[in-house]
Amino acid sequence: MDNNKKNFKRKPFREREKDEFDQRIVDLRRVTRVMAGGKRMRFRACIVIGDGKGQIGYGLAKGKDVAIAVNKAVAQAKNSLLKLDIVDGTIAHQVNKKFKAAQVVFRPAPDGTGIIAGGAVRAVLELSGIKNVSAKILGSNNKVNIVKSVFAALSDLKKREPKQAPKPVAKPAVRSAAKPIAKKPALKKAKPAPAKVAPAVKK
Repeated sequence: MDNNKKNFKRKPFREREKDEFDQRIVDLRRVTRVMAGGKRMRFRACIVIGDGKGQIGYGLAKGKDVAIAVNKAVAQAKNSLLKLDIVDGTIAHQVNKKFKAAQVVFRPAPDGTGIIAGGAVRAVLELSGIKNVSAKILGSNNKVNIVKSVFAALSDLKKREPKQAPKPVAKPAVRSAAKPIAKKPALKKAKPAPAKVAPAVKK
């Protein structure tokens, strides 16, 4: 027994690899389905994931347990990632999108504004990496439909090149002024002497 204890070696502890995506539970509910034998209880989870650098995704899944539903939703979100074009910390232009009864409006904002949004929209925008944007929810308050309308709006964003500083205009080289050539003074022409008139002889 003592020999077995001496020979026993504990395996080195392995740290879990950190997932590159942060996840947030937007909606978690218990749903029921009426079957022939009675009601079947399950859990439905809506998860949003993002890396804060422009990649986001969402998943909606059901399971017998909360953990099973969350894991299914995360796997579904990783398979349907959306790549955003973030320009100067905000979106390229205003966008308005409607999904069923939920409608969202996004407007670009200047630097320092922050994320002006609430509810499920704020969760998606924080995970996406957009720092300055103004959003408004119109219509339904259904979180699942709001998330779907947000992703539909973000997928409609057009790409725009970031603003570039104007290129400096090259000034033309100034040529050194050539010294003027000294002109020789023109020789003055001698005026012809007036012709002498002989005096008249008196008779």
